[in-house]
Amino acid sequence: MVLLDTAVGTRLADSLVEMRVALPTWNDRISPVLDVATRLLVLDVVDGSEADRREVLLQGADVHGRARQILESQVDVLVCGAASMPLLAMLSEGGIKVISHRCGVVDEIVAALLAGELTEDAFAMPGCCGRRQRRRCGRRGQRGRFMEQE
Repeated sequence: MVLLDTAVGTRLADSLVEMRVALPTWNDRISPVLDVATRLLVLDVVDGSEADRREVLLQGADVHGRARQILESQVDVLVCGAASMPLLAMLSEGGIKVISHRCGVVDEIVAALLAGELTEDAFAMPGCCGRRQRRRCGRRGQRGRFMEQE
């Protein structure tokens, strides 16, 4: 599975020519969980600038329906919060580059993405998906051990 690492965000701005970017939204923010998001903001980017913006209502209740609907939007890049591994795998297999574990105000994330400033820590979700991710916190049977080390 190929997931776009947030470090790639700095290289992404140069390659955003004729690209479609999607962000699941909730109250003008990135939806915290892609699997239950009801709205998808789809942006067409031309020459590093936003050329078009539209909203897609996500109606697929199951993972397969959700993935199919996102894939039908012909998205190249998806910036999202948390997402299940099956959904991420389906999107990746469909050719979508996923930048996950992002949070914040949608317009700020779009501006950072277009400027190549969507860095690892700037819009990282709180919790073990930031700096602690390297330590694999939350892995089965090892949570207490990591918490004791901190």
